[in-house]
Amino acid sequence: MSDFIPGQRFISDGEADLGLGTVLNCDQRSVTVLFAGGEQTRTYSVREAPLTRVVFGSGDRIETDEGETLIVSHVEEQHGMLIYHGDTREGASRQLPESRISDRMQFHQARDRLLTGQLERNDAFNLRYRSLQHLQRIERHPAFGLSGPRIDLIGHQLHIADEVSHRRLPRVLLADEVGLGKTIEAGLILHRLLLTGRVRRALVLVPESLTHQWLVELLRRFSLEVTLLDEAQSRELDTDSNPFESGQIVLASQQWLFADEHRQRQAREAGWDLLIVDEAQHLHWSPEGSDHGYACVAALAAGISGVMLLTATPEQSGAMSHFAQLRLLDPERYHDFDAFQAEQSGHVAIANAVEAIEHLPDESARATVETASDDSEIRELLEQFDTATVSERPGLQQQLRRILLDRYGVGRVMFRNSRRHVGGFPERRLHVETLELPQGYRRTLRRLERDEDYLDELLLDTGLNHPDVLLYPELTFEALRQEESGEAWWRFDPRLDWLRGWLKQHPGEKALVLCHHADTALELAAGLQVLSGLHVPVFHEDMSIIERDRAAAAFADADREDGSPLLICSEIGSEGRNFQFCHHLILFDLPPHPDQLEQRIGRLDRIGQHQPIDIHVPTLAGSPGEALMLWYRDALEAFTRSHGLGSHVFEQHGDTLFDALLDREALDRLIGESRALLEQTREEREAGRDRLLEYGANDEQHAERMISAVRELDEDERLDRWLDQAFEVFGIEVRGLDDELRYLYPGPHMLEGMPGLIRGEEGFSATRSREKALARDDVQRLSWEHPLIREMLSRATEGALGNAALALLEHSAIPAGRIMIEAIFRTRTSEAHHLHPARFLPPTTVRVLLDESGQELSDKVSFGGLAKSLRNIRKAAARDLIRERHELLRQLLDQAEGVASERLTPIIEHAGSDMHRALEAEIERLRSLAQRNPDVREAEIEALITERDTLAEAIDGTRLQLDAVRVIVTVEPRR
Repeated sequence: MSDFIPGQRFISDGEADLGLGTVLNCDQRSVTVLFAGGEQTRTYSVREAPLTRVVFGSGDRIETDEGETLIVSHVEEQHGMLIYHGDTREGASRQLPESRISDRMQFHQARDRLLTGQLERNDAFNLRYRSLQHLQRIERHPAFGLSGPRIDLIGHQLHIADEVSHRRLPRVLLADEVGLGKTIEAGLILHRLLLTGRVRRALVLVPESLTHQWLVELLRRFSLEVTLLDEAQSRELDTDSNPFESGQIVLASQQWLFADEHRQRQAREAGWDLLIVDEAQHLHWSPEGSDHGYACVAALAAGISGVMLLTATPEQSGAMSHFAQLRLLDPERYHDFDAFQAEQSGHVAIANAVEAIEHLPDESARATVETASDDSEIRELLEQFDTATVSERPGLQQQLRRILLDRYGVGRVMFRNSRRHVGGFPERRLHVETLELPQGYRRTLRRLERDEDYLDELLLDTGLNHPDVLLYPELTFEALRQEESGEAWWRFDPRLDWLRGWLKQHPGEKALVLCHHADTALELAAGLQVLSGLHVPVFHEDMSIIERDRAAAAFADADREDGSPLLICSEIGSEGRNFQFCHHLILFDLPPHPDQLEQRIGRLDRIGQHQPIDIHVPTLAGSPGEALMLWYRDALEAFTRSHGLGSHVFEQHGDTLFDALLDREALDRLIGESRALLEQTREEREAGRDRLLEYGANDEQHAERMISAVRELDEDERLDRWLDQAFEVFGIEVRGLDDELRYLYPGPHMLEGMPGLIRGEEGFSATRSREKALARDDVQRLSWEHPLIREMLSRATEGALGNAALALLEHSAIPAGRIMIEAIFRTRTSEAHHLHPARFLPPTTVRVLLDESGQELSDKVSFGGLAKSLRNIRKAAARDLIRERHELLRQLLDQAEGVASERLTPIIEHAGSDMHRALEAEIERLRSLAQRNPDVREAEIEALITERDTLAEAIDGTRLQLDAVRVIVTVEPRR
């Protein structure tokens, strides 16, 4: 007869997610089980039924079918059925037949899964323990949150990101000069705040022309999934829902949002932790009123604790605009423009004192420092300087500098670095090649010079805009030949012949070719293929991200068979991409705005570029394009210098410039006027330069510490060993491509939901090398912060994977059949996750190893040493062993819990001490600063005090939880 009796409770060994099953009926051949929780019925062969009887013991908690919880005191058996005796949470005694256990009761906890025979692979158990150890280590690491992004390690960017992301209420203005990486700084801050849980939702508002660039930057550099929201997408969503609630990070166009009051109201109601606004200098405010954009941002900022404004160099936009931006961050602090100007003038003395520190102990330098501040601590340091040795003086100078900048600077609110302080930029070399204007373009140009009305006629006939119809003759030619037969423009345009000649003169070298329009880029590539047989990848805005990756990879990798010496990009298509491995830039044409020209050059002219930038401009003699080149070169020095003043001059002279494209005398006058305006603006900016702000924006010692910390995680060999284990457990296949590159792809048994990998589809190339990933956009960089690795860490430590296992230990000195348990406990701090308590108390493991007599062996037998000596056992045999030793295992688990609990107190005390020491010091520092520096808001101090108290309560409430357990059975060594 069968051992199964209707009403008994079992779980399916192969489908544990079905929950608790009830035997409906059975005979000599089969048994039918109802899994009511999953509304499924299964019929099994009696002789090979993959079922495990559910039996609870003293101390276990059972969910009843009435929703109560019963704590078991003892169990009795009647006619093959189990009856549990125990007490409810309210203390009432009760009997519970096993048939009355809740059908929806799940077994995810380690103890339950072990005792019900739901066992995992040993390598999954090993991975779980190692993952917990790595989390404990990396979440306390000073570079956590900053080491994953695909960026160069640039000191001032890491300094700003670390400084701001540690703020309780980060409200700052990022105002670095062009090319120093404001977008990267904002992305780093956002990335860390998201990773640490301090920010959950963020709204990013940028000019419409920059939405694609931001989308690419956040995805490619920071692996952040962004919802790009516009009116069309908003309407596609449910009309009753708020479209701003459709994503964790929402990216939207300023022009779209600022123009729609209904969408603004929805944005305010969506609930954000962080607001990022790019190009904030375009938000206009005055004491008399503000524009729609400023009013919108002000209303949003008033309800969001974290705000980051990105802006051009403040002096460019004027003192009133600068004040208006600061007013968005703290309207109580910045409420009076006159008082703000008076305060700014007082910074000169402090800046002079900071500069004088370098010349101590010179008497005049000392007097400058003493005059700037009557601070007692500064006086004491100056006195120490008098008796200090030569080796001690640099440290004292650094302390003096830090105190002055901390207490009197404005770095609490605003960060700005300039190229003069950062350094490391390459030389720019301009090469202009003047070519004969071809007959195909000359006819149109000559008629334009003779007939003033022809321009209007041309605009109508071609559908082009002014000045495009003048600056891009190939587009005008193509538009006019639509109704006529004739050859394509690239067959006679001398710029194409010049480009072919350049390739012959520079064998083995690469060049980035930029065109203003995608049509020009596509036709140029077609012409090169026809005339030279050279297949050149094109990079433009209508391509998908994957297509762009492939084009960039073909250009970046010289070793590939399809590698190309050229990459042809359109204006918008190249936004957000870094091609600094190349140093030749060919400007096939010129953009109509100096900011676009600087953006083009900025694709190559970046920190970390080790070669001079060679800028090649093939221009057509006597054409409007040549006129524009002359204005850029002679009036703005735009090709050879990055001064950030081109936009200001263009605002004043842009209309005159386009009118002068066909009038060389007018152009010459304009060049002189524009050059004079440039010099005047440069002098005004230099005179008004806030030196104090520049000194405070970059702490070189702190920056070096952050670079070293990031490199430490970059070079962490433990990640490579962990990856080998994780890929095996999660079913991810790996194929080596070269020493630094490997290809990851889904294996046949890969678990679902792995970021970047879909079963049955292709995978992706990956590297651990930061340099390799920076050189190739199609290669992902594996770090502890990569989405795939974060997902595997999460699954290895938060789900049921690997939390119950059984293994065999061959040991000649231990009798066969002896039992040991290896119990892994972890700390659980359930509150204050938004304050990132893991920096003081990350998930901490307590390992307890007991033999069956209860003797503790944790200190005598290491985890790694034991794991290497274990071997697997078939699951069916393992379940039999579990059933046979149920009572012993319960006793050992209870004893392990007691041993682990004794180790919790010092863990909590150590974490609490670290937290109080760190936050108390910061609270005292801010209180001291607030006495002299009004940029330290009382709200920030109060938030820090609340954080300290909340964290203290959370750490004190930390409890240990059995996270994983492995039963080890000794066997005789195999011969």
